[in-house]
Amino acid sequence: MESIEKDFLATLSRYNAMIHKLCRLYRDSPEDREDLFQEIVFQLWKSYPKFKGESKLSTWIYRIALNTAIASFRKKTTTINYQNQLPDFAEEHPNDEVLIRQERLFAVLKLLDDSEKALISLYFEELSYQQIAEITGVNENYVGVKLNRIKAKIKTLMQ
Repeated sequence: MESIEKDFLATLSRYNAMIHKLCRLYRDSPEDREDLFQEIVFQLWKSYPKFKGESKLSTWIYRIALNTAIASFRKKTTTINYQNQLPDFAEEHPNDEVLIRQERLFAVLKLLDDSEKALISLYFEELSYQQIAEITGVNENYVGVKLNRIKAKIKTLMQ
């Protein structure tokens, strides 16, 4: 296996969980999430030889993943059927309150617009405001203000 392939696979392994989280945030069904994941990997592979290290590798990957998620979402017009209430996971997992809260959070996150999803997903990855600003191309103060508004919105929607 060539060196570039080994490097790419190691990089992909390192950021695999982050990419899957983004896919879950931007797609509803497991099949759509897998399709998006494959599209992101394809875009990363296509662009990998062009990465010059002018930004951090994580910044570059986040930017491509977010752009791919948003762009493919716009290209593909799918009908999304939202349920009026969440499924009752308590019956399936009586002791798994964390799973129930996680599903509820993802349901609320899907109500956010694309820019809000992008910012909050980077925040959940524990990136600094400066890193988020670099990835999204907005200034650091805007990131802080917008994240505070998004958190307040999520808190309201969770109640």
